[in-house]
Amino acid sequence: MPISEYAAFLRQYVGHATLLAPAAAAIIRSEEGKVLLIRRSDTGGWSLPGGMMDPGECIAECAVREADEETGLKVEPVRLTGIYSDPAYTQITYPNGDKVHFVSATFECRVIGGQLRPDGEESLEVAYFSPDSLPDTIVPGHRIRIQDAVLDRVDAVFR
Repeated sequence: MPISEYAAFLRQYVGHATLLAPAAAAIIRSEEGKVLLIRRSDTGGWSLPGGMMDPGECIAECAVREADEETGLKVEPVRLTGIYSDPAYTQITYPNGDKVHFVSATFECRVIGGQLRPDGEESLEVAYFSPDSLPDTIVPGHRIRIQDAVLDRVDAVFR
């Protein structure tokens, strides 16, 4: 599992204990309304492109960086769809035993460039899915983010 230098630094002190981590995810839709997902290398499940914020970075920049790294697409955030901090949606134990409780901002993003491709490190595949037929192996908590985003509400949700 790829881990940021910052997270690796923290893990030296906390081991596998739960980290509270700011994070961001990108909702990227095709013209047909399908949502872009990545198949993760660490768990094999499907998820929205996203990850942990780096020190010195703002939350919207995190969503842009993660989308670029994991999908090859250049994006710009156009709308905050939700903030997710409920442990039911955001607490993860990775296969190596590391635990993280994410506080994640999810942004709808517009593609402005790049070439769609998995990076081979964090993402093994990239594919668009209809919000009504998401893969069974979607990462817990991402299904609700997609459902919230495709409602096209003006205001963000808080879960």
